[in-house]
Amino acid sequence: MPVSIFGINHKTAPVEVREKVAFAPDRMGESLLALKDDVELEEVAIISTCNRMEIIYCCENLSAKPELLSAKFKQISDWLIEHHQLNIGSIEEFSYAHSGESAVNHIMSVACGLDSMVLGEPQILGQVKDAYGYANSAGTIGFYLNRLFQQTFSLAKQVRTDTQIGESAVSVAYAAVTLAKRIFADFAPVKALFIGAGETIELAARHLARQGVVQMSVANRTVERAQTLASEFGAVAYSLNALPELVESADIIISSTASPVPIIGKGLMEKAIRTRKHRPVFIVDLAVPRDIEPQVAELSDVYLYTVDDMQDVIKENLKIREQAASEAQDIIGLHSQKYMGWLQSLSAVSLLKDFRAQIDEIKSTELARSIAKLNSNEDTESVLQEFANRLTQKFMHSPSKLIRQAGEENKQQVLEIVADAFSLKPRNEE
Repeated sequence: MPVSIFGINHKTAPVEVREKVAFAPDRMGESLLALKDDVELEEVAIISTCNRMEIIYCCENLSAKPELLSAKFKQISDWLIEHHQLNIGSIEEFSYAHSGESAVNHIMSVACGLDSMVLGEPQILGQVKDAYGYANSAGTIGFYLNRLFQQTFSLAKQVRTDTQIGESAVSVAYAAVTLAKRIFADFAPVKALFIGAGETIELAARHLARQGVVQMSVANRTVERAQTLASEFGAVAYSLNALPELVESADIIISSTASPVPIIGKGLMEKAIRTRKHRPVFIVDLAVPRDIEPQVAELSDVYLYTVDDMQDVIKENLKIREQAASEAQDIIGLHSQKYMGWLQSLSAVSLLKDFRAQIDEIKSTELARSIAKLNSNEDTESVLQEFANRLTQKFMHSPSKLIRQAGEENKQQVLEIVADAFSLKPRNEE
């Protein structure tokens, strides 16, 4: 049974469209069941993030009949419009479809972060695992998708282990944290000060929290906004007026405000360094215009980096990730072929079952006929001889017909397959 995908992502649709087709986690189960029943899918899972919404599903015969695939694609598109109550005629212009090996390659690439807005970002694997969990709980995952997801998780782990796809910083916030790790061996005792409360600061705080920083302060022009961000990380919120005291205790300072002039000068940092008894300070200025006076970099025990320094790190690391992505594609290709080989093997298993069932039916019919004759006191040897002859004739009927037809039509390949299947040697090899 082929795997297919209906998707909308950051490459095909603006955020205004993506947010309208997103699925709420607390309603994912009922959405999956409704989609499965309404569109008549055998199996289905949904990946729903801020950058993508993908429906992974199984249906009989779709890859063999492209017109059925197109019809199913339209069904899903119409279902999304109705389910989300969208006031638009179609979302097909914002979507894409994959089926068969193309779909397998795609879902594996997604899980490895190769299709993400930030190449190699690790969060997507957790989101794919969430999609599997929701579908498994709803009962919409079956034999085929279960195997696909399990193999995808194994693949993603191998890619993370064998390549550098996720080891190099490719965002300014993550690059800042990467540089901080060069200075601080242990983040547990480190005190971090975030100046500003925008998205970049939030991402930096999130990354540092994951590294083990627990002592955080947030200073912002609007204290209420600082409090909103601080509450997420158990930090303390301050106004910018508290900066003279805050910089004295901060080991890491990350700043990104919209101030038109610097908010931390060389004099303020000189005083802070003396108070700190020359314990080093790591400062990242992500603001444009700059929040930190350039002269601060002249001070001993101060490590000051600007947004340009971050871009240099990002450019170099992006090259590393791109090389790793190429290596990951090779690994994905092997796993994709492995999954497709498994699918093809199921066809052989099904054929063997049908073949055995047919032979068993012939055997049962002839055996019942012979037993009835034996019960009528007919000669045992004659009954057994007839049983063997009839069994042989019925077993030979279909292969004999195939061989004769192939010979008449000079289909040598068919003859070779039959010879190989029955371990027969051509006469000229005897």
